[in-house]
Amino acid sequence: MTNHFYKYQGTGNDFILIDDRREDFDVHNHGLIAHLCHRRFGIGADGLMLLRYHETVDFQMIYFNADGRPGSMCGNGGRCMVAFAQELGMMHRPSSVFMAPDGLHEAVWHPGWVELKMKNVSHLEAHPDFYFINTGSPHYVRFVPDADQVDVMAEGRAIRYSPAYPQGTNVNFVQPRPDGSLYVRTYERGVEDETFSCGTGVTASAIAHALAQGWPAEQPHQVVLHTKGGQLEVAFVQTGNVFAQVWLKGPAQKVFEGQF
Repeated sequence: MTNHFYKYQGTGNDFILIDDRREDFDVHNHGLIAHLCHRRFGIGADGLMLLRYHETVDFQMIYFNADGRPGSMCGNGGRCMVAFAQELGMMHRPSSVFMAPDGLHEAVWHPGWVELKMKNVSHLEAHPDFYFINTGSPHYVRFVPDADQVDVMAEGRAIRYSPAYPQGTNVNFVQPRPDGSLYVRTYERGVEDETFSCGTGVTASAIAHALAQGWPAEQPHQVVLHTKGGQLEVAFVQTGNVFAQVWLKGPAQKVFEGQF
């Protein structure tokens, strides 16, 4: 069987996207998904996503990690999926609502740029030298003086497989910059490597920064974050122990399309 695919990227976080509105893609063939995501023997990607119809909202996003297994929420993947839905003509207005692995999400599409509303964040743990925050996916966040001096593969993998996280976790090393922005490097669970960018990771990093700095609640805040793949923005409002109106903003672009 021949399948058509599209390759999208959001700040270097790249994905294989498939129009599966007929639901004929074998979601149980995890070996095939891992093979397609392999960077030497397949198309190469940080994950694979299926776009399907949904009964009550614009569409449904089904996400698989690069290891072929079903994944939790992917922020940059969600933004790429919105751009993909726009290309397929499924969005008749700039805004949309779609179903993702962690529930419903709103999004706003602009040419080459997508703003995605994330879930409210309330699972927050502040430890002496790190934060643990769930932004749709679990994230360990540690602030460091120089992120480029961190061995992300070694340190990230050790934390990801720590007994403290039986289900695993993503790991972020965050360097505050003098201009108030953040530089983030992320080891991603399921990819088992450092990625060029991670949407849920930069979201967790921005919220951890607000907690660390003691930013005032009930006021809107926006953080600029730099990754290896480019720049993202995260906006939010803290109300008590909950971060709401969380928006992840950045580029989402088609790279190429083909068949396998």
